Amino acid sequence: MSTSSSARRRQFWRTDWFVGAAIVAAVFVLWKSTDLFESLERRFYDTASTQSPRKPSDRIAVIAIDDQSIANIGRWPWPRDVHAELIDKLAAAKAKTIAYNAFFFEPQTDRGLAFIRKIKEALGASPEGNEAVAKVLADAEQSLDADGKLAASLANAGNVLVPSVYVFGEPLGRPDRELPAAVAKNTVDERQGLALPVVRGQYPLESIGNAAAGIGHLNVTNDPDGAVRSEPLLVNYYGRGVPSMALLAAARSLNLGPADIRSVPEGVQLGKLQIHTDEAGRILPLFYRARDGKPAFQEDSFYDVLSGKIPAAKYADKIVLIGPTAQGVGTSFPVPGYAALSPAEMMAHVVSNILGEHFIVEPAWGDLAAFGAFLVVAGYLIAVLPRLSAGAGAAATGVLLLALLVSEYVLLSSAATWVRLVLPAVLLAIGHAALTTKRFLLTEAGKVRADEESAETNRMMGLALQGQGQLDMAFDRFRRVPLGDALMDNLYNLALDFERKRQFNKAQAVYEYMATYDKGYRDLQAKLNRARNLSETVILGGTSGHPGGTMLLDGGAVEKPMLGRYQIDKELGKGAMGVVYMGKDPKIGRVVAIKTMALSQEFEGEELADARERFFREAETAGRLQHQNIVTIFDAGEEHDLAYIAMEFLRGKDLSDFCKAGQLLPVPRVLSIVARVAEALAYAHRQNVVHRDIKPANVMYELDSDTVKVTDFGIARITDSSKTKTGLVLGTPSFMSPEQIAGRKVDGRSDLYSLGVMLFQMLTGVLPFRGESMAELMFKIANEDVPDIRVIRPDLPAAIAELVVRALAKKPEARFQDGEHFAADLRAAMAQLSGSPATSADGTEKTVAISLADAARAQAAAEETLVLAASRPGYDAARPSPGGGAAEAFAKTAVFNKPDAPGSDPQA
Repeated sequence: MSTSSSARRRQFWRTDWFVGAAIVAAVFVLWKSTDLFESLERRFYDTASTQSPRKPSDRIAVIAIDDQSIANIGRWPWPRDVHAELIDKLAAAKAKTIAYNAFFFEPQTDRGLAFIRKIKEALGASPEGNEAVAKVLADAEQSLDADGKLAASLANAGNVLVPSVYVFGEPLGRPDRELPAAVAKNTVDERQGLALPVVRGQYPLESIGNAAAGIGHLNVTNDPDGAVRSEPLLVNYYGRGVPSMALLAAARSLNLGPADIRSVPEGVQLGKLQIHTDEAGRILPLFYRARDGKPAFQEDSFYDVLSGKIPAAKYADKIVLIGPTAQGVGTSFPVPGYAALSPAEMMAHVVSNILGEHFIVEPAWGDLAAFGAFLVVAGYLIAVLPRLSAGAGAAATGVLLLALLVSEYVLLSSAATWVRLVLPAVLLAIGHAALTTKRFLLTEAGKVRADEESAETNRMMGLALQGQGQLDMAFDRFRRVPLGDALMDNLYNLALDFERKRQFNKAQAVYEYMATYDKGYRDLQAKLNRARNLSETVILGGTSGHPGGTMLLDGGAVEKPMLGRYQIDKELGKGAMGVVYMGKDPKIGRVVAIKTMALSQEFEGEELADARERFFREAETAGRLQHQNIVTIFDAGEEHDLAYIAMEFLRGKDLSDFCKAGQLLPVPRVLSIVARVAEALAYAHRQNVVHRDIKPANVMYELDSDTVKVTDFGIARITDSSKTKTGLVLGTPSFMSPEQIAGRKVDGRSDLYSLGVMLFQMLTGVLPFRGESMAELMFKIANEDVPDIRVIRPDLPAAIAELVVRALAKKPEARFQDGEHFAADLRAAMAQLSGSPATSADGTEKTVAISLADAARAQAAAEETLVLAASRPGYDAARPSPGGGAAEAFAKTAVFNKPDAPGSDPQA
C-alpha cells in the first residue's frame, strides 16, 4: 500500500499540468523580483513605437548650436549679446515662439563694467559740468552690460521662453525659497499631487527671467536602462505646477497662456487638447523616424542664421527651438529610435506630439488586458498544452505567441497604444520549451532502448549490403551502430573491400572512423598510412617512367609526380575547366598553388592555338603585377598536355563572410581593407591591367595579420586599344559598372565602381542594387541612383556616405579617377573616425590559405561570374569562345585547402 502511494506521488510530480503551474509561478516571481521582463518590454516598445506612419509638424524649426557655430563664434559659453543678436533677428522675422534651451543662471559681467559703475557712483547722480563724461560712461555701461542687452532683446521680442531645472524629491516641509515671480506667473494649481514633486530649483537671472515670456522646466526622467521614454509635462513645487518648456512652447503657439493649462486626472488639458499622461503627469512621446534619409526635424546651424546665410524670414510664424548639439556642450539623451538627442531636438518631438496629439497612450484597460493575457497563457500551459501532441502543441504555441507580439506591435505602431504583452509572450515561450524538454527527457530512456534494439538490425543490414557489393551503403549502416569489438571486425573487412576496388579515399575514411575507437587495433595505423598516401596521389597522366603518373614503392609509399619543376603534393579542388593542386618547388622549398587547364580537351586546331596564346598572355599580364596587396604569379608552363600557372599559396579566406549581417568588420577596418585594394588596383591600372571582377570573393583577407590580397587577375585584359574588344562583358552582375553592363569599353574606373559596391556591402551587409531577375538588376545598376547608405547605417558619418556616392556614380568621369585618390579619401575618413592623421599601408607581404568551406563559397561565387559576348558574331552560349575560355577558366578556378587533411602540410 505504501509503495503504491509513493508511486502515485512520483507520478503526480511528473504530470505536465503540475510542471506548467510551477513554470507560471516561477515566471511570476521572477517578474516581480527582477527587471528582466520589463527590460524586454522596453526593447520591444522602442522597436514598435518608432514604426508609426505619423509625420511631425512642419511648424517647428530647430536651430542648433553645433560644432560649426562653436568653431566660427568661439568657445562656449558665448557673450550674451550673441544670443541677443539672434533673438533680434528672429523677432524681426516674426517667429511665433522662441524656446531658448541655454541656461542663464549666472551673471556674465565684463570686468570693465564694474569700474564704469564705480566711476559713475563717484561722480554722483548729476555731475555738474560733466554731462559729456556722464554720457560716455552711460554708453560704456550699456555696451559692456551683456546681460542687459539679452534682457532687452527678450523684452523686445516678447515671445522667448527660457529654462529652469529642478531637483526631484519628496517635500518634508515648506520650501527654502518661494518661486521667483517670473516663474510663478506661469505655474498652475497642482494641489492634486499628480505631477512629480521637486524640492528646489535653479532659475535664470532675475533680469532675464522678468524679460522672458515664460520660464519652463527642462527636467527629464530616465528609465532603468538610462534611456528617456517619457517627459513630465508638469513638476510639482509645493503645490504649484511648473510647465515644461515643450508644454509652454505648444501653449504659446496656440495663443494660450498658463490659465489655459490645467492638471486633470486623465493628464494635462491645454485649451481643448486632452494630453494623456501617466499617474505622475509624464507624457510618452512618439519619436518620429527619419524618412527617405532625412531627419524628422531639419537642424539649421546657429552661425548660418546669425551670419545671414540662412535668412531669418524662414522662421516666420514658426516655433523655433534653439539649443546646443555640439560635442561637449550640453547633454544628450538616448531615446527610442535615436542613440542620442539634444534637449532641443527632444523638445521638437514633444511639441509636435502635443500639437498633433501623437503621443503614446497606456489605456486604463491596458493593465487588465495584460493580466488577462497572462491568465490565458497560464491556462494554456496548465490545461491545454499537456493534452496536445508535439506537432499540434508547437503550432498552437506559435499562433498564440504570434498573436500576442503582433497585437502589441500593431497597437503601438498604428494606434500609439501601449498594452504590455511581452510578459505573457515570454511566459508562453519558456513554458512551451520547458514542457517540451520534460517530455523529451522522459522519453529518452525509451529511445535508448529502441536504439539498442535497432543497432543489431543495422549491423546485419550492413553485412548484407557488403555482401551485395554496395559498400557505401554498408558503411552508412555500420556508422549507425555503436562502435565495439564486433563492429571493428566488420569495418576492417569493409575497408579491405574498398582497397580491392582501389577506392583508397573511402578506405581511409573507414580506417579513420575505426581509429576514433581503438588506434591500436591490428595493423590499423599501417593500413591508414597506406590508404592516406594512395588517396592523396595525383594522377596527371601516364609516362614511360611513371605509369599512371605515380610509382608505387615498397611498403605502399608513393613517388609523387612532377609538373614542370614543381612536385605535386595533392589535389586541392576543381574549377570550371581545370584542377588546382598544392605543389612545392623542390629547389627552394616554396609551397605554391598550381592552376591547370587541359586546353587540348576543350579546343582543337586553330582554337587550341588561340586559347594557348591567350592563356600565356594573361599569365604574363598577371605576372607583371608585383604588389604587396596582389597575389604573386611565379611561373607558367605546359606539360602533360596541361597548361599551368604557379602562384602564391594563400592563407586566410575571402571577404564574403564579412559581408553578412552580424559578421561585419568594424568601420575603420573596412576602410583600411578597401583602401589597400584601391592602392593595388591603382598599381595594376598603371600597368594597363583592368581586373574586371572585383568582389569580396576575389579579395583574400587574414584577420590575425590584417593581410589583404587581390586575386584572380586571370580575366584581366591589357587595356591597349589594339588588344581590347568592346562588347565583351566579364564580371559578376551585382558588382559590374553601368558601362560594363552595357558592353562598352571599360577602364580602371570600372574596377573602382566594383570596389565601391564591395565597400557598400562590407559596411551594411547588403548590396546597393538587388533584383528579382537579371534584367531587373541590370536595369537598376544602369539607371537608379545608389541608395543612401546612412538609411541602413545611421551611425556612419556623412564623409563616408559621400565617398560611397562618388564611387558608385553612373558616369565614369564623376567617379574617382584613380585608385590612389580613392584610397586617400578612405584614409581621410579613417582619420576622421579615429582622430589621428591618415597613414598609408605598411606594405608587408604575407600569404593566405583557404579552408574547404571558404573554397566552396569561392567556387559558388566564381560560378556566378557572367560572361556575355552579346555583340560578338557567332557567339555560342553552350561553348566558351576561344578568346574568353582561358580567361573564364582562370577566373573560376579556386585554391582549396582541406583543413587537417590526412597527410597535409601543417603549414599549408
